[in-house]
Amino acid sequence: MQNLKLSIIQTDIFWEDADKNLINIDKKINDIKEETDLIVLPEMFNTGFSIKNKECAETMNGKTVNWLKSKAKEKKCVIAASVFIKENNNFYNRLFWVKPDGNFEYYNKRHLFRLVGEQNIISEGKERKIFKIKNWKILPLICYDLRFPVWSKNRFINNEYEYDLIIYLANWPEPRKYSWKTLLKARAIENQAYVVGVNRVGKDGFGVEHSGDSMIVNYRGRIIKETPPFTEENFNKNLSYSELSDFRKYFTVGLDWDKYNIIQ
Repeated sequence: MQNLKLSIIQTDIFWEDADKNLINIDKKINDIKEETDLIVLPEMFNTGFSIKNKECAETMNGKTVNWLKSKAKEKKCVIAASVFIKENNNFYNRLFWVKPDGNFEYYNKRHLFRLVGEQNIISEGKERKIFKIKNWKILPLICYDLRFPVWSKNRFINNEYEYDLIIYLANWPEPRKYSWKTLLKARAIENQAYVVGVNRVGKDGFGVEHSGDSMIVNYRGRIIKETPPFTEENFNKNLSYSELSDFRKYFTVGLDWDKYNIIQ
């Protein structure tokens, strides 16, 4: 199995201004000079975490989705990004998995952040998804999903792990950074998988500060790459599948995981 070449963009976000954010992210993606398989952006990278549907929601054929398709083709890689979407009179916090050929898949955020009333505007996602790249199996999740371990729980079925990597796209506030860093490590340990958390920096429209603290955690729960807090930064990292596989063969906790089903 090939290694996965991963790129992370930790950035400030212009509040409710998709045009400025697309220009900003376009420049940051162009700064990635190495070949990469996957670029990961923060939650609602084009507007910030605003749930004003008239100002921020776009359609599936809107400028942000079309820009993502164009950029993935240009960079010849997958781009993972969350966008506030209106579809059939419903609204979703939707994570797009955009491929170089213009095709895409998506995951709708399951756990909605009721402290700001997200559940009053946005419809809850109903389906967990697994995306693939280079035969890596990847579980895409969004921000508040991090606090719900059952939704992210890995499975060992027919001698195979359900996934190898979790990615969390977030707008996670600085006052709760301890939880962010702790839970990312916990999700890696309990699921025997790599975990990537990509968070924004800067103040949002509510005046809430975000420190970023984007990181990659390995299957042992060790941070193998992280950004400086409060700093805009890109970084690249190769993830080793052979090291993950060797660890799973040595520490066979997956054989003893509980079997379960999630009841909708």
